[in-house]
Amino acid sequence: MAHDDELASRDDGSAAHRSRPEDDATDYRDEDVRSTIAPGRWVRRAVLVLVVLIAGYFALKISAAFFPRWWAQRVADQVQGGFVAGTTWGLFYGFVFTALPLLLLFQIRRRFFSWTWRGVVAVVAVVLAAPNWLTLAVVVGNSKAAHAGERIMDVDAPNFRVATLIGAVVGALLAIAIRGAGMRMKQRRHQVERLKGERDELRSRRSSEDG
Repeated sequence: MAHDDELASRDDGSAAHRSRPEDDATDYRDEDVRSTIAPGRWVRRAVLVLVVLIAGYFALKISAAFFPRWWAQRVADQVQGGFVAGTTWGLFYGFVFTALPLLLLFQIRRRFFSWTWRGVVAVVAVVLAAPNWLTLAVVVGNSKAAHAGERIMDVDAPNFRVATLIGAVVGALLAIAIRGAGMRMKQRRHQVERLKGERDELRSRRSSEDG
């Protein structure tokens, strides 16, 4: 009787050992099937990019049908048909909302910014330049709203668009000049630090030789 029990336990153990590899093989096959059926990462990214492009396209269409006329009316309310006022406001918008976004955009090269924060800074800079984007939409747009905005500015905001262009050019040049001056100052500061290090090293060598 005991002999029969021992044989039965051996048979059960051998069956268990035989079933484990089979179960592992089945699990591997299931994982292969799931990995084959599941969409790859590049597929998900492609779908996400496609969705973003479609959403951006419709957002652009809606914006082109509304914002040029709206912005032209806001400018007309400020200028009220005056040539001097149109020139002043145009210079203001063009200069401020070009220089500030560019100066902010130049900050993304700082090392302490992660790539996420660099993207945030870039988006903020683009949004900050919104008045100039809106004026550009009126000038180069082909929609009915853009043509209506042109007519509104022709009558109620004379010289605003030309002054905005001049202000934008001046603002861009100033921002580039400030950036260039900052880079030159940084290079000179590094040169001064390097020269101080060489001087201190030379002094330490002379003191060691004298000692």
